[in-house]
Amino acid sequence: MSCNKSGIFDEPDIGDAGPRTYEDIQDDFSNIDFNTGNNDISLENLKNGTWNFRVIMPDVDFTNNKRPLIITLHGCAACGDSPNAHKFTECLAETGFESLNAIIISPNSNAILWPTIDNNEQVLALVDLASTYLPVDTNKVVIHGYSDGGNGSWFFAETQSGIFSASIPMASQYNTTNNGVGRKIPIPVYVIHGEDDALFPVENVENWVNASIDSGSDITMVIAPGLTHNEPCEYASYLQDAADWLVNHVWN
Repeated sequence: MSCNKSGIFDEPDIGDAGPRTYEDIQDDFSNIDFNTGNNDISLENLKNGTWNFRVIMPDVDFTNNKRPLIITLHGCAACGDSPNAHKFTECLAETGFESLNAIIISPNSNAILWPTIDNNEQVLALVDLASTYLPVDTNKVVIHGYSDGGNGSWFFAETQSGIFSASIPMASQYNTTNNGVGRKIPIPVYVIHGEDDALFPVENVENWVNASIDSGSDITMVIAPGLTHNEPCEYASYLQDAADWLVNHVWN
């Protein structure tokens, strides 16, 4: 503040609060009143945009009660602006991970693919915010997704292995090879794929998975007999098996 000619302090101009910071996002998230069940949230980000996401809380006991965190990525990420895409959680993610008593976060892709800078920032920020302000066991953070979301879960498994303990891609296709040689994925991966998936043929997925396994990856692949690409709810029992795999293979 400064003095005017009369020696009286001028009032500061508070009309322009300046650029938004990550601390502003932290403040906004920390002030959310979470309820048990579904919490649909919009949070202003640093680029004059909005992160829309669902947080599914098994309960709101924040005291000495750490639990897993599942980031679930919806399919058809770039199929157009679908403001409710992140709300498709009940029949797959909620049912599949029910036994884990986990916090589940489902972000909206904002109609762009998951392996992009903007969505990389969104996913990593949501993991950080949840780990800071919710009762999260940071040793049990999992990336999961279906279709485009499955492709995203492969991407984050390969590029953000220091954050995620495991990845569960479903009905997805991710080339894990360079010049025919498989790349090693740093964290365990549980692949679920429909036998009759016409969009992403299972033979291609098997070839890439096997090449990556040959390079030292810890990958389990489960083929769902008779299932196609566009019936995600039919895969819920396979996701329940993946939840058991997390408990018995990854976190034991």
